[in-house]
Amino acid sequence: MKIVQAVTALFVSSALIISCASNPITGRRQLTLLPESQLQNMGEQQYRQFLNQNRVVSPSADRDAEMVRRVGQRLTNAIVSYHRQKGWQDRLQGYDWEYKLVADNQANAWCMPGGKIVVYTGLLPSTQNEAGLAAVIGHEISHALFQHGNERMSQGMVQQGLGSALSVALSNRPAATQNLFLQAYGVGSTVLGTLPFSRKQESESDRYGLIWMAMAGYNPNEAVNLWKRMAAQSRGQKPPEILSSHPSDATRIRNIQGWIPEAMKYYKPNNR
Repeated sequence: MKIVQAVTALFVSSALIISCASNPITGRRQLTLLPESQLQNMGEQQYRQFLNQNRVVSPSADRDAEMVRRVGQRLTNAIVSYHRQKGWQDRLQGYDWEYKLVADNQANAWCMPGGKIVVYTGLLPSTQNEAGLAAVIGHEISHALFQHGNERMSQGMVQQGLGSALSVALSNRPAATQNLFLQAYGVGSTVLGTLPFSRKQESESDRYGLIWMAMAGYNPNEAVNLWKRMAAQSRGQKPPEILSSHPSDATRIRNIQGWIPEAMKYYKPNNR
């Protein structure tokens, strides 16, 4: 038993060292033990299953669905262009962008690995305009770009002591990891891991979401208005920040206001 524990500890330690790399955009070191290509495959499967079980609004027959497609396309065009300019095209390998509006009263949106984006109709009264929608989609895209779900799954697996099972967890036992995958990538933005780290990921997505929307020609200042509307609609319904996976509305708005000058450097109003 001691030998097994020692081998497991050695494996985990080696995995942590090997798999902790700095993200070139954020500069933050990340633990990503799992192959992103396999997460993208799982994301594709879950995305198709979700679409089959829900009512997708056609962009050819609905202005809101067309707006979701248009805003998503502009954001991804900006992101692809940015990565190309930096020579980081390989970081977008496996991405096959799609943008869907789904009839659901929840005020929510999400982005699966590989760029599968879904917006619920219940979110549109809060976004109100294209720039507000861009703030939300830019935030969700950032979760996928920065492999936040991979981080959360990796942390969860290490915490659960899976050790050497990490390398085969996805390839040989997809059913055993399906729930963990869904929770980590969060249909509905569910966040696992320690609460402070989850809030850090949320803030990271807020910050870079502002930059993506600015590059796409949307005024980042609209993100403040968006979150003020969101805060007004959810007043009294959220736990204290210390018990939440997300920053409080007040913290989020204050942070966004502080990041707007940085985002405005990328603002190209004629890029639409």
